[in-house]
Amino acid sequence: MTIAITGATGQLGRLAIAALKARGASPVALARSPEKAADLGVPVRAFDYHSADPAALAGVETLVLISSNDFDDRAGQHARVIAAAKAAGVGRIVYTSILKGDASPMKYLAADHIATEATLKASGLPATILRNGWYTENYTGSLGAALAHGAMIGAAGDAPLSTAARKDYAEAIAVTALDAAHAGQTYELAGDTAYTMADLAAEVARQSGKPVAWVPMAEADYAKALEGFGLPAGFAAALADSDASAQKGSLHDSSRTLSRLIGHPTTPFAETVRAALA
Repeated sequence: MTIAITGATGQLGRLAIAALKARGASPVALARSPEKAADLGVPVRAFDYHSADPAALAGVETLVLISSNDFDDRAGQHARVIAAAKAAGVGRIVYTSILKGDASPMKYLAADHIATEATLKASGLPATILRNGWYTENYTGSLGAALAHGAMIGAAGDAPLSTAARKDYAEAIAVTALDAAHAGQTYELAGDTAYTMADLAAEVARQSGKPVAWVPMAEADYAKALEGFGLPAGFAAALADSDASAQKGSLHDSSRTLSRLIGHPTTPFAETVRAALA
């Protein structure tokens, strides 16, 4: 079986390649800049979400479509990749969507995923939809600033967060890409144990030995704070909306589907904090 992965040089893509290799597979890495994939130890082909040349997908049986991190018409980019896959005769697509899909209360970030799921359905191609929850690294990636200022800020309030480590989601990609029995399935994927941002701040403080408080903010105020950090206004608004939507359940799921898929518990958030602090 030939498996190809888009966005192979991204953080999730690299982990997915590693997870597939650990299971004895040798996937094809699809990358806009092939030279950046030279260290992956697998065949590499040039592939761009914007042009999506079907020739790059020749012989591919299963295409893992990792959602684009370029927010310039993401739904359109995904649609071009799906069309290229169909033209190339790809047998199945595994797509990384968003937790809850069309039921997500997120106004911005969920829209591209909802549109892509609709495009996949209309294409007629067999698909496996991995509705990924938040990566714990979405929070631990900014611990430097939190430690420097003694605070973590956001609009999530005291909402439950069912996050998992990127490597857990990467394993789910590998498991579902390798087994055609997952065709036609949609999986809601999230961490086993929920926590709050106050819990996270307390854990960071405990492990670092420095005071770190959780400072909840209104959505509009958080968006302004993100703009102050240099983010474009539109992207700041989207992130603030995503954070605030946690209070409507967008980042919580108690099904434990992810741990069942990968065959072991998801990574505790304290472990991801430990790795980030190291």
